[in-house]
Amino acid sequence: MAVRSLTLKTTTRKTLGIILIVIGIAMIIIREINFTTEKKVADLGPIELNKKEQKTVAWPLYGGIAVAVCGVVVLLAARKTAS
Repeated sequence: MAVRSLTLKTTTRKTLGIILIVIGIAMIIIREINFTTEKKVADLGPIELNKKEQKTVAWPLYGGIAVAVCGVVVLLAARKTAS
């Protein structure tokens, strides 16, 4: 039972490490995300006024690097635990 639990935890950690590495690389390549939101300004009976706003979510380069490095650390820790 303990061997199965250790294997499951190691597999989960390896998966988490790989996911973090992929997200970190994506954050390095894609530096920002742009999207549009629609906000209701007024509702005058049959007439409705809406305002569209452009929003941008940006993150620094070191954020992506930090996420990728954390993924490598988790992956290496999982491999060390498995040994």
